[in-house]
Amino acid sequence: MEMIIDFPGGARVDAHFGGFVVPTDQPPAGGGESSAPTPFATFLSTIGTCAGIYVLGFCRQRGIPTDGIRLVQRMRTDPMTHLVTDIHVTIELPAGFPEKYADAVVRAAEKCAVTKHFEHPPVIRVDSTLAG
Repeated sequence: MEMIIDFPGGARVDAHFGGFVVPTDQPPAGGGESSAPTPFATFLSTIGTCAGIYVLGFCRQRGIPTDGIRLVQRMRTDPMTHLVTDIHVTIELPAGFPEKYADAVVRAAEKCAVTKHFEHPPVIRVDSTLAG
């Protein structure tokens, strides 16, 4: 997979891949216009949305309606380093959700590919090339 990252103006930095564009921006204090989430917020959102797709698949396979199901993701940050130290995802299940599946839906969410990559992170390399 290849992504092209470009700079459409201001503090925008967008990713292009597979016919999609993922826009990012900075808040005004960072020189942006808040026209899109920051790159870091976009990154963090992949944890909950990935878990969510596994919850959705679990429910679809069993014919369980997803109305009223939502995931709430909370992060704690180290005040000294400003790095995220703890991410907690809660799957809120509505009344009427089959109780026998309450633990199983958590196990399904834990199969998330994003979370698995945190457990076994890839090597990230950055280099540059000059045109010409």
